Amino acid sequence: MREWIDQYREAYPLVANIIVFILVIIFILMIRRVALNRLYKQFNHSENWYVTRKIAKWLTNFILVLVFVYIFGSNLSGFTTAIGLAGAGVTYALREVIVSFAGWFAIMFGDFFKTGDRVLLGGTKGDVVDIGLLRTTLMEIGEWVEGDQYTGRIVRVANSYIFNSPVYNYTADFKFLWDEVHIPLHFGSNIPLAKEIVLNIAEETIGTYNAKAEEEWDNMKRRYRIENASLKPQVFVLFDDNWITMSLRYIVDTRERRSVKDRMFTSMLEQFDQYKGEIELASQTFEIVRDEKRSDKDKNT
Repeated sequence: MREWIDQYREAYPLVANIIVFILVIIFILMIRRVALNRLYKQFNHSENWYVTRKIAKWLTNFILVLVFVYIFGSNLSGFTTAIGLAGAGVTYALREVIVSFAGWFAIMFGDFFKTGDRVLLGGTKGDVVDIGLLRTTLMEIGEWVEGDQYTGRIVRVANSYIFNSPVYNYTADFKFLWDEVHIPLHFGSNIPLAKEIVLNIAEETIGTYNAKAEEEWDNMKRRYRIENASLKPQVFVLFDDNWITMSLRYIVDTRERRSVKDRMFTSMLEQFDQYKGEIELASQTFEIVRDEKRSDKDKNT
């Protein structure tokens, strides 16, 4: 049997090498699957599972490339000159692919973002669910859906965008955002009372964020040269010809903007309803003025 195999390899070396390479592929993939099954119980509930799967995939591909070169190395020697001449053309034709691969390298080692971060990349806003060699996959938010909630669309953005457009990361070092709500009030409303109500509601709604936000902001100040911004809710008042506007500025978890606004507006409506005579919400109105003289003139003509 062994002699027959040796004779077959000498007669059909390329076919024999292909068969050996296929068997090696099957063997390596089986080892990877067994290893991942053993590691799944340890990492399935943590972010390390995604990284483990990626490392296993890259390591498998790297080993297969080395095995391919080792098995078919003697058959590739004649293509060296052709590959060298075609290199320039291939580089030009695949320039986007090469830049995207460079983008992947920069993402993995340049601290741009990681899986789970909420980013705005290439004009698309969403949560990073996968970082590939050529494209980053996002679960899209926004568009026709308000409140930074999922649309249900999966968007794949070329990694090359990190070199030619800004990368906005909403959760990198500080997972909180400053948000604002604006409350229009009639002239004559009790503004000090309204400010007190709004501030109390804001502190009750988002008070649990303060300790965590201050800790993360201190880490930000150690890493970047930034000012010591206020993390407590603030109310600012301005007015124009129509009404008085109270603007509430507060910090909120990036992923809870809509739910926090809902709770605060609901509480404001309930509280303001208890002070109907003192606090009145304003709305845009139109005043129609009738010119009596012109109307009488039109009737006479």
